[in-house]
Amino acid sequence: MTTPTIDPAAVLRGGGRVGVRVDPGATEAEDQGDRSPAPLLLLLHGYGSSERDLPGLVDHLPPGLAWASLRAPLALPQGGHAWVPITVPGRPDARATAEAADAVLGWLEAHVPVTTPVVPVGFSQGGLMATQLLRHAPERFTAAVVLSGFVLDTSLPGDAALARRRPPVYFGHGDADRVITAEATARTSAWLPEHTRVTDRLHHGLGHGIDADELAEVATFLRDALGTT
Repeated sequence: MTTPTIDPAAVLRGGGRVGVRVDPGATEAEDQGDRSPAPLLLLLHGYGSSERDLPGLVDHLPPGLAWASLRAPLALPQGGHAWVPITVPGRPDARATAEAADAVLGWLEAHVPVTTPVVPVGFSQGGLMATQLLRHAPERFTAAVVLSGFVLDTSLPGDAALARRRPPVYFGHGDADRVITAEATARTSAWLPEHTRVTDRLHHGLGHGIDADELAEVATFLRDALGTT
């Protein structure tokens, strides 16, 4: 199996207005003086979608945040992309999931200064990736947002360090979701409080999607987690 990589041409970038470049030459935030670089939202789409799916959320979130939207490395025959193949719903292959997370971490190492606060924001399979990134590199991420996503059902070496650090995580999900299994959602609701400071929100009537109420909660969560206005 070929180890997946993030294609640099498949990354949408935003946040130039706050002086942060997300590109190979970026080593520091521009025009920031001695101030810390602006936080970066790392947008991670769901199965069968692309890097163009989630940037529309940014307009509903606090201003002044940079963002980068990555295309998952696996091209699907029916179109779109995926982070991992779907075999058993809610229970992806652990090796494939680890390789996808390593691909994202490799892209971060190459393109984003370590001084930049990074918040993965993942929907569905992208939410799996958000939790996986926390588990692979607990010290690299300031917070995370998991929307209709889930956590891999296995122990990982980084879990103990993550439990000690306990970053803030928003976990939003709907009781009408027919895509993510109830078992996977329950597993995630049980796992997150043991490893993070989680804000777990169940939205009644919400299917496999994101609504205005959830976005408002995410905006409040990010203001609190990042100390923005």
